[in-house]
Amino acid sequence: MKDELRDAANTAQQVKRSAPFTVAARSGFVVSGLLHILIGIIAIRLAFGKSGSADLSGAVAQVASDPGGLVLLWIGGASCSILCLWHIGNAVLDHGHGQGSGVGRTMSSAAQGIAFGILAVTFVSFALGRATNSGKSTSDWTARVLTLPLGRVALIALGAVVAAVGVGFAIRGLGRMFRKKLNLPPAGPTRTAVTVLGVVGYIAKGVILVLVGVLFIMATLQARPQQSTGLDGALKGLRAQPYGAYVLTLVGAGLICYGLYLIVKARFASMEG
Repeated sequence: MKDELRDAANTAQQVKRSAPFTVAARSGFVVSGLLHILIGIIAIRLAFGKSGSADLSGAVAQVASDPGGLVLLWIGGASCSILCLWHIGNAVLDHGHGQGSGVGRTMSSAAQGIAFGILAVTFVSFALGRATNSGKSTSDWTARVLTLPLGRVALIALGAVVAAVGVGFAIRGLGRMFRKKLNLPPAGPTRTAVTVLGVVGYIAKGVILVLVGVLFIMATLQARPQQSTGLDGALKGLRAQPYGAYVLTLVGAGLICYGLYLIVKARFASMEG
């Protein structure tokens, strides 16, 4: 039995590290990058008084409305599915092996796998004509959880975790720690450009996640699940603050930088893990 499991794991490892699978997985970074760019553009439009949904569903809806949108949706779903499997493969197959291995690395890989899995499901849902509103779905889900025993505690904990992840993003950006997983030239304009995009992008992503986490906590404490609308609600709430239009413009620009960084990451990411 152990030999069979070992053979299955070796086979899965070979598939994960094969050239076709790796290329397909890299395309997932491109898709995610394009979505972040779209969300950043929508956020800037909101800052100037335009309408729109500055979240995942809003960005995917924009893709769906473009010429050839259905094909793009299926390509996006496939790319994100493969990158999801790649991250899950890292979590399951590489635990305890190689530099930086351990529980932390396993949890990080699993979390990224789940994130890209959600992206894939969203793409496929839109392709099948089952579009959903991320903000409303989040609000409805929050309302259901509030009715459960310890639901309030769970939501506050979730908000705290999301905010903590946001702080982690900002720290990773400020410390330029993201470069550890990139195969960049030792010096030169390419390294500088990628570093700038990464620093600005990670900080912007961190700020947004902190806002989303705080929004979860506030909505829970005030028993107002309709206020818990995820990314779109956080950005629109930011717009309502003093000087919010200027801050939202900067955050939108930061999201665009993060999207560009992810596209560049598709080229330079180390896929050995």
